[in-house]
Amino acid sequence: MQGFDKLSPNGVSVINLSCPPKAEQRPHSYERHGVTVEDPWAWLRDPGYPEVTDSDVLAYLKAENAYFEAWAHQHRQLLDDLFEEMKGRIKEDDSSVPIRDGDWLYWWAFTPGDQYRRWYRRAVGGGEDQVIFDEPAEADGREYFRLGALEVSPDGKLLATLADYDGSERFELRIRDLATGRDMETVTKVGIGQPVWTSDSRGVVFNEVNEQWRSYRARYHRLGEPFEQAVTLYEETEELGFSVSVGRSHDRSFILVSTGDNATSEVRFVSAADPTQPLTLISPRKANREYHVDAAHGRLWIHTNDDHVNFRLASADPAAPEAWSTVVEGSERVYITGVVAYRDHLAISSRVDGLDQLLLRTYDGEESSISFPEASYSASFQGNPEFAPQAYRLGYSSMVTPATVYDYHPGGGELEVRKVQEIPSGYDASLYETERVMVEARDGAQVPVSVVYRKGFEKNGTGKLFLYAYGAYGHAILPAFNSNRMSLLDRGWACAIAHIRGGDDLGYKWFLDGKLTKRTNTFNDFVDVAKGLVAHDFTAPGRIAINGGSAGGELMGAVANSDPELWGAVIADVPFVDVLNTMLDDTLPLTPGEWPEWGNPIEDKAAFEFIRSYSPYDNVRAQDYPPMLITGGLTDPRVTYWEPAKWAARLRATRTDDNLLLLKINMGAGHGGKSGRWERLHEVAETYAFMLTQIGE
Repeated sequence: MQGFDKLSPNGVSVINLSCPPKAEQRPHSYERHGVTVEDPWAWLRDPGYPEVTDSDVLAYLKAENAYFEAWAHQHRQLLDDLFEEMKGRIKEDDSSVPIRDGDWLYWWAFTPGDQYRRWYRRAVGGGEDQVIFDEPAEADGREYFRLGALEVSPDGKLLATLADYDGSERFELRIRDLATGRDMETVTKVGIGQPVWTSDSRGVVFNEVNEQWRSYRARYHRLGEPFEQAVTLYEETEELGFSVSVGRSHDRSFILVSTGDNATSEVRFVSAADPTQPLTLISPRKANREYHVDAAHGRLWIHTNDDHVNFRLASADPAAPEAWSTVVEGSERVYITGVVAYRDHLAISSRVDGLDQLLLRTYDGEESSISFPEASYSASFQGNPEFAPQAYRLGYSSMVTPATVYDYHPGGGELEVRKVQEIPSGYDASLYETERVMVEARDGAQVPVSVVYRKGFEKNGTGKLFLYAYGAYGHAILPAFNSNRMSLLDRGWACAIAHIRGGDDLGYKWFLDGKLTKRTNTFNDFVDVAKGLVAHDFTAPGRIAINGGSAGGELMGAVANSDPELWGAVIADVPFVDVLNTMLDDTLPLTPGEWPEWGNPIEDKAAFEFIRSYSPYDNVRAQDYPPMLITGGLTDPRVTYWEPAKWAARLRATRTDDNLLLLKINMGAGHGGKSGRWERLHEVAETYAFMLTQIGE
């Protein structure tokens, strides 16, 4: 290791920011499809992963973290100010709106000062509040804690929880007696997803991950029996990249076992009363066909893209599950994103021209649309656990409207406000303005951009702009409220979301047009949006701070390589930047299930060449790069820590500028960063402080 000074006892005082850490280059190469690939930082992958014990690897990561902390030490006042601003906008004793499930009302609440919430219930007829799960107690003394799932048994006596204690996303499944508050059993330490109770409350169905962090099987455990006797309901053996998940139909008649990847799925069902019976396959997997299933009134309700890219809604008899009849046809304009079957209605979520639409449809075909006043917003069904709710719970927000919880009463069509996000330090929506800008991409596609700014922001071509995007897996980034953003808006910045291809913001085809051989559309859209906002006088080259995480971090790496002069600061969180090497390694958890998204460079030479042409790590070149902040997590199973580490090392060795480059690896956290609501705010403060110090307040 070279290039950094010896640390002082407090770890910061003698670090020289003009002399960053440098990871040595060690010769390493391999050949694929007749091409030799050089990878001199391959040694940063500890051969014992997921255990990371290699002294050289740890020394480099610790040196980078010390370098980051030295920078943070210089800007401690700004970091503290940002943190206190953002914390001041969060209601410390916040709580959810209680929702009914059977004989109980359930909700969560924070206590002032706590980083984690407590979960409560109270009998519908009244009575004392009961704490059913205490996250602060579970997290006490731990560097990391995340509750993944919480499910009360049908008889209301037991609680199943899935919790991650180290960021590895391997969750412990425990069963708790709600009368005593004590855990009865630990079912598994490698669970994931959502547990499902049997109808009699005496058994639980769950998923497990294997050593490669693949959710590969669904199991059924009968309470009180030895775990070795757990029954495997389904194990995926045909497709290496398929993941298994379990769920429950909303009428609670069936347990659903699904398997699939990012493009193909198939579903089986079994009676929730006896999951030991043989599973019924609804329809065998077909390449690039997705379908999702619910049940009500003795019918299966199937949401599928089998004959239209924007999905249709079909129905089938469980006795003949492959005979699908269309209920709602697919549409070029209406993109159906989800369906839940309640007793009285099918709750249909869709998107039209990139805006959420919520529809209730009776089983006789009568439809009622739920309308909202703003021109740009985000809205969703929040989920009612009961099959026959008296009202439907909704969530709503916009770039200027705080998160609002509604109950929609279908009889009279009223929207009842149940909660509006409170901003304790104060918020006046009239001080802010939002607009939707359409930018023409280089191939003629019209890319929507959501922009928000404080009134008085001058479009004079000199403004400071924060631009965010994701652009993968069909995941839309919707125009929703974010109170943290006010720390930039009140400092005169504009903030924008680029709804680029790769997400499904404008329909499923918008997603397809940003994956596989069309992946570079995502990168081009982002660059073209930035140039379009320059042309609209929001900003200027070098005045734009950009941010993306995971696959959005790959986007950050690609556009930093292609158009570095546009960006004043780049923040890449847990970035998927070593794309070629990761997609060539089928032992990694991220890889086989990702081939439908990126391509399989092991078998396909064209995919190898295409990924190699844009993979951010492989395309770092000798040029000036903007200031960059890169983050990662040591226990991250999705984007392994060595991806950001290798990328930072190559950037340091190759670039021709002396701009600030920081690498921060969370040594006790995974893909989502630190746990706890205040710890997460510290990380947002670091992101904002980096932008402000590099572009100026």
